[in-house]
Amino acid sequence: MPFPSPVFVAGTGRSGTSRIADVIGEHPLIHRIPMETRFLVDPGGLRDLADALTSRFEPGVGEDALRRLSDLLTVRVPGRRDDRGRTVPELVGERRYRDAVQRLWPQLIATTYDEPAPAEGFGDADRPAGPFAPPSRRRVVPRYFSDRGDLVAILRGLVDGLFDGAAADAGKPTWCEKTPFNMLCMDFLWELVPEATIVHITRHPVSVLASHLAQPWAPPTVHGALAYLTPVYHRWLAWRDTVDLTARRYVEVRAEDLAADWPGQRRALFARLGVDDVVTPSTFQSHRLTNRSDQLDAATREFVEEALGKVIPAMGYE
Repeated sequence: MPFPSPVFVAGTGRSGTSRIADVIGEHPLIHRIPMETRFLVDPGGLRDLADALTSRFEPGVGEDALRRLSDLLTVRVPGRRDDRGRTVPELVGERRYRDAVQRLWPQLIATTYDEPAPAEGFGDADRPAGPFAPPSRRRVVPRYFSDRGDLVAILRGLVDGLFDGAAADAGKPTWCEKTPFNMLCMDFLWELVPEATIVHITRHPVSVLASHLAQPWAPPTVHGALAYLTPVYHRWLAWRDTVDLTARRYVEVRAEDLAADWPGQRRALFARLGVDDVVTPSTFQSHRLTNRSDQLDAATREFVEEALGKVIPAMGYE
C-alpha cells in the first residue's frame, strides 16, 4: 500500500484510547479526527441504519432508523462540543459536513408523503377544528436494500467524504478515528472500511473501573461501575472467541506495556500500521497509569478483583 490504511481506535474507555489516538494522529501520514464522531456506531447511527434497511427492514423500522439518524447528524452531533468548544462539523469542515449529510438522504429514501394529523379540539375526522388548514406530518418511505453492499457503499461514501476531506485539509493521506465502543462494533467497521486497521488498547480492568468512578458520565459507585463495565468485557470476549483476528488488520496493545518501554513499543506500533517510526509529543508514562492505584481500599479492591475474576485473566492480566 502506498499509504497507511485508515485507523479506528477502540477500547473500554479510560484505557488509553485518547492517548493512543493522539500518538497515531501525530504521525505525519495520519490525521486524527480530533473528537469522537459517534455517528458510525452510536445508537441511531450508521450501524443501526445498515440493519434497519436490510436484514431488519420493514417500513416502520426503516423510517424510525432514518429519523434517529437525522436527529443524530443534524442535531446531536453538531450540538456536541469537545473540551475546546469545537464540534465535529467544525473539525471536518462545516460546509463539507452539511453537503455530505444533504447528499445522503436522497440515496436512502424511496419517497415522502404528508399524512393528515389528528384534529385537535372538537373537530370531526372530515373537517378541521377551526378555520385553519388541517395539520399534517411528513412521512418517509425508506429504501430497501436487498444487497447490503449497495447500502454500505453509500455509507462509506459519507465517511470517505468527511474523513478523507479532513485528512487532506491537514495535509495527510489518511485518518484515525477514535470512539471507545468501536471495540464492540469491529465487524461493522471492517464491513464499512475493509482496509482499515483497528487498534485496540487495553488496561488492567481494575484500573479501568477505578478511573470510571471519577468520570461524570459513568456510574459513581463500585457496584454501578461493575454493572456498566462487566457486560462490555463479556461481550468483547464472547465475540473475540468467534473470529480469527490474526487474519484481520487488528493491533492489540496494552497501556502498561506501552508505558514500560515507550520507544520500543511505539516503533512496534508504527511498524504494524505500516509507517516509519517517528518521535511523537504524546507518550505513555507509568505514573499516569498508576495514579489511581490508591483509589480503592484493600477490601474494595479484593471485591472488584473477585467480581472481575474471569475477565482479568481473559484480558491477559493477573
